[in-house]
Amino acid sequence: MSFTAIDLFAGAGGFTLSAIEAGVDVLAAIEFDKAAAYTYRKNFIEQQQRDITLLNDDINQISPRELRQELGLEVSELDLILGGPPCQGFSTHRIKNAGVGDPRNSLLLRYFEFVHEFRPKIFLVENVSGLLWKRHEEYLKKFLALADKENYEIKFCNALNAKDYGVPQNRKRVFIYGVRRDSDVINISFPPAPTHFSPGSGKFPRWRAASCAFEPIPDYLYHAYWDEYFRKKTDLTYEQTMELLGELEYGTPVEKDDVCGVHMVPTKLMEERFIDTPLNGSREDAGERHRLRCHSGGYKGHKDVYGRVLIHLPSNTITTGCHNPSKGRFIHPWENHGITLRHAARLQSFPDSFNFFGNSTEQARQIGNAIPPLLGTILIREICSRLK
Repeated sequence: MSFTAIDLFAGAGGFTLSAIEAGVDVLAAIEFDKAAAYTYRKNFIEQQQRDITLLNDDINQISPRELRQELGLEVSELDLILGGPPCQGFSTHRIKNAGVGDPRNSLLLRYFEFVHEFRPKIFLVENVSGLLWKRHEEYLKKFLALADKENYEIKFCNALNAKDYGVPQNRKRVFIYGVRRDSDVINISFPPAPTHFSPGSGKFPRWRAASCAFEPIPDYLYHAYWDEYFRKKTDLTYEQTMELLGELEYGTPVEKDDVCGVHMVPTKLMEERFIDTPLNGSREDAGERHRLRCHSGGYKGHKDVYGRVLIHLPSNTITTGCHNPSKGRFIHPWENHGITLRHAARLQSFPDSFNFFGNSTEQARQIGNAIPPLLGTILIREICSRLK
């Protein structure tokens, strides 16, 4: 039996890819950003030749009823509505009450207008963890009240971390899972149990390390990793460090003709700073000559900017600035430049066959905004297993 879905605020298509991998037939997608919509079209409609109605328009200007009628669906016939409304207004990086009243927050409520019209059996929302903060309580309460009024029961409204589900990235996001009370959903259980565990838990398999997105560490760097990081910042012995590095999961080199195999070209000063940043190091570990002026004098904030990807742990959150080392720990693990867009996409669990289009800033935004497809697939597959 095939289940059906539509993807709102689709971006480049992380949720759509998740749904397809879970065996769901995606009928339509809405995305306002032109570059993201182009990426979506190239991957799903042209490359995979899928019959998906893609609307590259402002969701506020699209009639839910007209879309439902265009798709030939009766009310309550759709199985699933997916979507991650723009999350910048709810971002945890905003200080104090920044983001309160942000017009993008109202898009969370616009999402529900499509739920009201289609009345799917299930809806699944993804957003940043800041959505649960006190200052955004008004929007979340409105959404949950609308769900209850429309006869939907919220089965889950909390944060999940992608690293607990096999994504090589420390990425917390909120998911809201709603089920129509009169739908045929059996034995509701959400979220699915974690599939990966912290090294200290004693459970296996362990969290996947960022190493899986990169080619194997050159042999000559093993001792340097010990000397520059593990000897100073862990309790591991030299032998244990060698064993750890040797057992890490590695990927393949990025193909030279990969459209996403590009990185920001560093200035001479930036390259000197990268050279001065040790393996697994952050901006705090750079020599004083290259330590950022705003980070001198004991300042402890923003430790990860101009930092190297930690090779043995899940990466830091891949953000919309993942192509720019000044935005986070986005320096290549041992080379003296930023990670490529393909590395960032791999850390998000996108396959190499999935390409992003636009300029590098637009591509990075698409990658950073996407739900990791691996996580999405696990969640949607669990949801569909509960549908009769």
